[in-house]
Amino acid sequence: MRFNSTIQKIHKRTPKLGKALSLATATGVITANSIAAGIPIWLMGATKAITGSQIADKTVIGVTNYWINSNNAVIDNILPDKDWRISLPDDVHTYGKYLLLSNHQSWVDTSIVQYISEKRLPLTRFFTKFELIYIPVIGQAFYFLDFPMMRRHSKEAIAKNPALQGKDIEEAKRACALLKNKPFTLLNYLEGTRFTPTKRDKQHSPYKNLLKPRAGGLSLAINALGDDIDGILDMTIVYPDGVPTYGDLWKGNIKRLGVDVRHIKMPDALFAAIQDGGYENDETVKAKMFDWVEQIWQQKDQRITDMLAEFNVTPELENQSN
Repeated sequence: MRFNSTIQKIHKRTPKLGKALSLATATGVITANSIAAGIPIWLMGATKAITGSQIADKTVIGVTNYWINSNNAVIDNILPDKDWRISLPDDVHTYGKYLLLSNHQSWVDTSIVQYISEKRLPLTRFFTKFELIYIPVIGQAFYFLDFPMMRRHSKEAIAKNPALQGKDIEEAKRACALLKNKPFTLLNYLEGTRFTPTKRDKQHSPYKNLLKPRAGGLSLAINALGDDIDGILDMTIVYPDGVPTYGDLWKGNIKRLGVDVRHIKMPDALFAAIQDGGYENDETVKAKMFDWVEQIWQQKDQRITDMLAEFNVTPELENQSN
């Protein structure tokens, strides 16, 4: 910690040098941790895939949490003083099963989710493309950790082979079902892509700070996991000083950050209808789902405006991070 404190002091005295040292140190630590964690994750993950061992599964999750927590330690001990305002419900816990909805602005978002989740929420997973499985180490880690992997079939492929129609949805449901017997946080960026003003204007979004939401991924998760879900959480992230790059995080450039996580409740009748497959088969259910999501998005849009305004009127707090 003494070396880390020295870097933080350098940030105050010589910011440019401090940023370079932070980035170099973070890169070294994360690379070393990735190698150290990657080997047991791959070995135990392969054991899990072959034998179905629950011990291997728990080991993979445990090592992954160690890797994430080590990266979080870099944020706490190397980066300079920061005004990070983070709010989570008191009743969430690491053994829960949650769907997490969020706005999406930067590649940094997922690292922030991992940071705020330490000792508060279960390991975060998210929908990803099946093709990523071919990326060495990372792709296999997603597979071993039961990330829902989507295999998209093109219109051309479906035209040639109609049997593929709906197969991607079926496969995604099976992937989600793998989470049934373990704690999870399943992250869903409802916008489907990172927000930019250009994208907002191009799609004529009715929101100031958000793109139009999509409901398909959330509905799929509810249909697949149903009663195994303990709750739905809504996370709002704001970057008062502008949307950062991934490198900005490790240079210490994100001085101010706001994160608000809260419970949201879907009407029981709508939840039950989606659980029974109504989103795919009943236009009335689909319309009600869109109405509900749009209400959540209207509230989130205003919340983003309010959170940004609070940063403009509230003095910075020294190193307020959870």
